[in-house]
Amino acid sequence: MLWFTEQHTPNVRFSIKVDRQIFSEQSEFQRIDVFDSQEFGRVLTLDGYLMLTEKDEFIYHEMIVHVPMCVHPKAKRVLVIGGGDGGTVRELVKYSSIEQIDLVEIDERVVEVSKLFLQQTAQALEDPRVTCYYEDGLKFIRRVESAYDLIIVDSTDPFGPGEGLFTKEFYGNCFKALHEDGIMVNQHESPFYKDDAYAMQRAHKRICHSFPISRVYQVHIPTYPSGHWLFGLASKKYHPVKDVNWQAWKDLRIRCRYYNCQLHAGSFALPNYVEELLRDVED
Repeated sequence: MLWFTEQHTPNVRFSIKVDRQIFSEQSEFQRIDVFDSQEFGRVLTLDGYLMLTEKDEFIYHEMIVHVPMCVHPKAKRVLVIGGGDGGTVRELVKYSSIEQIDLVEIDERVVEVSKLFLQQTAQALEDPRVTCYYEDGLKFIRRVESAYDLIIVDSTDPFGPGEGLFTKEFYGNCFKALHEDGIMVNQHESPFYKDDAYAMQRAHKRICHSFPISRVYQVHIPTYPSGHWLFGLASKKYHPVKDVNWQAWKDLRIRCRYYNCQLHAGSFALPNYVEELLRDVED
């Protein structure tokens, strides 16, 4: 009997029974593993940390894409930093109005492995609007100015290859790379366990320093630490609830399994303990 186990804290472990390990490789940047499981389908892990499962990845990818696209439906040029599994791109290509999607992924092997074993997420990476750049997102963004309507930071956690994507310099460069009404969305970690909450606070403080509007929204992802996950939406112009034309998004008739407009509005209503964590660093 084979189990994949991830340590969420020194005192908490999360395990999935797997039928078999179908891929394993040490790339230039990290160890990449793919497992098959009965409960969650295919499972992708990087350096022993769970990145996605086929059963619940739609929650993460729909909420990181459709929330900002509903706020800024005229977005035409989109930059995705990270996201080599292709799930974020899959949701973006549902918008015919988007003309260009640039994907910056440091590890080309993640993209190649996802195309081979995770077709459910990687299916849209061949879309003609998508261009892949295999380099460090921090270095890429330094060269860009006023080029994008939306930047989605679909990064790993703030260590290893993803560490530079949580710095004050990086968020400042994202601000510079956006048009005057641009939006940045990032995966914002979990507020539940102490170390995760600290990483979340640190990122939020740095984003607030760079953007005039910075809001956090929540989502339930069963296989992520504690199941309680946050995203950050930082904007130069649009409030993510007050400035939304809900009907305009509904008229697009985009099919989603998780996201809807009522959920969008409600996801910005946060538990008191999360509000307190955010207030502690906003001041």
